[in-house]
Amino acid sequence: MKDYSAATYGDRIAGVYDEFYRPGNVAERVDVLAELAAGGRALELGVGTGTYALPLAARGLEVHGIEASEAMVERLRAKEGGDSLPVAGGDFADVAVEGTFSLVFVINNTFQMLTTQEEQIRCFQNVASHLHESGVFLVHAFVPDVSRYDENQHLRASLPDLASVRLDVSVHDAVNQRIDFRHVHLTEDGIKMYPGRLRYVWPTELDLMARLAGLRLRARWGNWQRAPFTAQSGSHVSVYEKVSSGG
Repeated sequence: MKDYSAATYGDRIAGVYDEFYRPGNVAERVDVLAELAAGGRALELGVGTGTYALPLAARGLEVHGIEASEAMVERLRAKEGGDSLPVAGGDFADVAVEGTFSLVFVINNTFQMLTTQEEQIRCFQNVASHLHESGVFLVHAFVPDVSRYDENQHLRASLPDLASVRLDVSVHDAVNQRIDFRHVHLTEDGIKMYPGRLRYVWPTELDLMARLAGLRLRARWGNWQRAPFTAQSGSHVSVYEKVSSGG
């Protein structure tokens, strides 16, 4: 997509992001994050509007964020506790923050918004350099399902209410594992279009990226309830730790 950048998706969708994405288990996810942080500092990559960072900070943890979209950060700042949450601007592949963290996390497929393998590898390497020796890196993402694409295209429709229609349109580039998509929102007031791009990653590919960065898989669950990860799992929660000097 011409003129697409790390901030494009967030800048375009910030005004409706919380409306479009309403996870029903935020508290449950924050429970897991708080347990993994173990009272230490936490960093969210692609913090967005603060859906997880703010309730985690409300539990007394020191939480930082990285976000490329200023529009998303504005939404975060408008929420309770948002003014006091430290957020570094920029591409989270670079992890441009100081110090080490007990927990670094990236949720809701956000890791896959890094659109090249090189960026994804660099993100792992930079995360590893900012992890406390006993710290962990949590990645939550979907498991790719290329069978959904017919001639490398996919269309899904939903009816949020009586006055609107939402279309999700995507085009699949199998060579680069890249998906260009549009959320199209049709209402009586007009049409809004929210463009995005992602590079999907297989769980085993993530594990290899971790190894290149000096990390290893500690646990992988099929959901936030820590169900076993199986061939039928549509998503995964993967937790990585540093490889000890003793191997």
